[in-house]
Amino acid sequence: MILSEETKKQLEDIYQSFLHDEKIIRMKKISMHRGSNCFIHSFKVAKLAIKRAIRHKRGDLFTILLGSILHDYYLYDWRVDKSKRRHHMGSHPYTAAKNAEKDFGIHEPVKKVIESHMWPVNVRNFPKSKEARIISNADKSIYLKEIVCSRRFKAKRQDKYYKQIALLFD
Repeated sequence: MILSEETKKQLEDIYQSFLHDEKIIRMKKISMHRGSNCFIHSFKVAKLAIKRAIRHKRGDLFTILLGSILHDYYLYDWRVDKSKRRHHMGSHPYTAAKNAEKDFGIHEPVKKVIESHMWPVNVRNFPKSKEARIISNADKSIYLKEIVCSRRFKAKRQDKYYKQIALLFD
């Protein structure tokens, strides 16, 4: 898929607006896999999902961008909040979709993408659209990269990750 400069600029503008949005910046406080945080994780998923969608010429790029940035917009740390710990894996996609709908007014395809990103852990919500499958697979790829690295290694490299996510198209 060859993108026009106008489409690239629109995607980059959306990406940058989320990168600097106060509501999204709250995700920096939520720890993720092995020393990463929810903010870095979500933007790494967004970059990978967009890259894969362009390479394979599939899906609506705007839905992929919004869905991947907001797929973990659940805004609580399940490691601290013991009431969330037991059901986090299965319930956080619905919490993220509800928060994204409330804070950003997302449309239905983006909501479905967010709700289905945890398949097969959440077996009842298979990713039916191309966009949902791209995001689900990108999320799993980034997750695996994050858990392979040690916490100490992650902490040293956090500045590098912020630089890596500074632009959608580098």
